[in-house]
Amino acid sequence: MLNFELKCTDGNSRAGELSVDGRIAKTPLFMPVATRGVVRTLLSEDIEQLGIHALITNAYHLLMRPGVEVIEKMGGIHDFMNWDGIIFTDSGGFQMIRKGFEQDITDDRVKFKSEYDGSVFELTPRKNIELQMRLGADVAMCLDYCPPHPADKETLLASVEKTTRWAKECRTKDGAIFGISQGGVDPALRAKSCTEIADIDFQGNAIGGLSIGEPTDDMYRMLEIAHDIYPPNSPRYLMGLGSPVEMLESIGRGIDLFDSAYPTRNARHGTIFTQYGPIDIRKAKYRCDKSSLDDDCICPTCKRYSRAYINHLCRTKELSWMRMVTIHNLHFILSLIRNARVAINSGDFKDFKNDFAKKYG
Repeated sequence: MLNFELKCTDGNSRAGELSVDGRIAKTPLFMPVATRGVVRTLLSEDIEQLGIHALITNAYHLLMRPGVEVIEKMGGIHDFMNWDGIIFTDSGGFQMIRKGFEQDITDDRVKFKSEYDGSVFELTPRKNIELQMRLGADVAMCLDYCPPHPADKETLLASVEKTTRWAKECRTKDGAIFGISQGGVDPALRAKSCTEIADIDFQGNAIGGLSIGEPTDDMYRMLEIAHDIYPPNSPRYLMGLGSPVEMLESIGRGIDLFDSAYPTRNARHGTIFTQYGPIDIRKAKYRCDKSSLDDDCICPTCKRYSRAYINHLCRTKELSWMRMVTIHNLHFILSLIRNARVAINSGDFKDFKNDFAKKYG
């Protein structure tokens, strides 16, 4: 069972507590992406040591490999990963409907082929939820239809109607399930979708179809629409956003939950988050730099290693550097979210957000 308790507000920003079957996480909350049951380059003990309380995996990718039957035989996704925090599962709808995977999409089901061996699968919205429950997810996400950006009004309307229809099918199942709104950046369609999803009465409500290339100001306007429509006593989840400044702006518009591969993917490509903005650790100017990645950071990487050493590992293609910088970037985001929560509780969130953005650049 999922419970959400709103503890404090500061303007539209919110601090609360999410619990699922005894597993507890404070909000605002950032969930690293463990698409295939792993946060890339990290071990489960790394995740524990970082103080991560929730992850999101992907039902599509786990269905493809190793297969739901394997994970069931291993005792479910928690035992398979040997990690006991909260696990969300994305429906995989985004992958199923991308060009190259699509076979046929109707009002009732998605028929798609495996990217690995071409095998054909067919899932209804209800079967998709059943798949996520079989994997052992604590929270399942509805199958939704996310059009690419930009999309014309006709396409957006069709996605809203299909998403609502599928959401009603998903809601008939037991378990903790989040609905998802669509509508792109069209205010009327976004409001329509948020209203229809809220009326289905899920245990949480997500905002999909954003952070996919639209102007940032348009995204913020959609969050404000969702804030005004979604019920205040359930968590709001913005899917796919992990940029530090944009996350704070979104918290200021009532968002409780985030997930993104942004911090980990950037780390693997050499982009390191610091309090003064990102740096590219691959650059030659760091070859003799004795300082840590970020002077005020207390992550395991910064406590022990210099920029020069990490630059050397990167240049010599030693794989360990990716784990080191991934740990740092996640620690940075988790600390940012934790400090945002403190600021909400003290009534200082707006000043905290503005001060961070000014320094970060």
